[in-house]
Amino acid sequence: MTPGNGVTHYDRMVRQERGRGTSAGATVALVRANARFWPTVFPDVRRELRRWDRQAQAIPDDVLRAQALTKLRHERFNTEVAATLATLVSPVRRHHAVEAIVALEVMYDYLDGLTEQPSPNPLDDGRRLYRAFADATAPTGPFADYYGRHPRRDDGGYLAALAAACRHGLWSLPAAPVVAPVAGAVLARCGEAQTRTHAVARLGPGQLQAWAQTQPEICALRWPEVAAGAAASVLAGHALIALAGDPAATGADAERVADAYLTTCALTTLLDSLIDAEADAVTGGHAYLAYYDDDVDLAERLGLLAREAVAAAAELPRAAHHLATVAGAAAFYLSAPGADSERAARLTAPVVDELGSLLDSALAIFAVWRGAKRRHERRARRARHAPKGAAGIVPALG
Repeated sequence: MTPGNGVTHYDRMVRQERGRGTSAGATVALVRANARFWPTVFPDVRRELRRWDRQAQAIPDDVLRAQALTKLRHERFNTEVAATLATLVSPVRRHHAVEAIVALEVMYDYLDGLTEQPSPNPLDDGRRLYRAFADATAPTGPFADYYGRHPRRDDGGYLAALAAACRHGLWSLPAAPVVAPVAGAVLARCGEAQTRTHAVARLGPGQLQAWAQTQPEICALRWPEVAAGAAASVLAGHALIALAGDPAATGADAERVADAYLTTCALTTLLDSLIDAEADAVTGGHAYLAYYDDDVDLAERLGLLAREAVAAAAELPRAAHHLATVAGAAAFYLSAPGADSERAARLTAPVVDELGSLLDSALAIFAVWRGAKRRHERRARRARHAPKGAAGIVPALG
């Protein structure tokens, strides 16, 4: 049901009453996750990011090296946030979950940057590069030649090392045999959606639309939402890695997590597109917002996606933590620079309304996280401009 069409006052009252209990549980889950994150996950994330920074610095090709280092140093926040899902895993197995999640997110960001670059064969080149996702979830086997005829190919084994680390972390978890096949399918579709999204610049949106319309969710979502959700399904991959840490997890559980996260991923992609709207207008970048009739239509769909994301997460085992993830994913973008513009605030009002008090704690936490990120960046800038040999230099990755 579309927000504002047929939703009675009684319906809203019932949703609000249910939402109070839901929000309370999710808030507790969010607080507990943060209490676990800082002492047990964050130090591991920093170590893993330093590991990949060292490996990226050794990439022989200067263009690939710059691509890898730029992504690591400018998008580490993505990795830190993704790793909060590792708090679902027991302490004795948590390190393996962090290893897999960090490697997967770093790989996703790196491939995102590579497949954005102009290519005469964007579909072939993208599919070859995203074979790294298949290798990352496979239990054994050799690693593919990911670059093929790509003009830049000498990465010194960087992409294969990321796939190997993800594989090692995932298959060190007890439920990997039942979860990994689902994660592999989710990430294969993610790679296809990313490849087709970036191919729009050369091949147009028709090929993206045609592919999205073959997906099973097309009966419930519009084609841009199916494509947007699939393209951001690395988040579902992280959730599945966390699920693999549960010895009692089943293949059916993995399928439910994969299905539930698609709507959240669609919501986050659209919110990201909204935050980047001005920059995309200047650079001509692909914008999912362009596929909506007008701002009224877009606002209604954003509200609907938020509602459906909450409903899907509420049906999962350990629902409170998944609800906190929905709220956190939305808060990541709603707290970003640019989210307070007049247009963004107007378009995201239905999301805020649907998520309600679920958002309050998440927004407060992200305000702290973003403040810490700004302070770290200021220290890093001062360190870069300090005289050579000066004391107190902050490493690029903390």
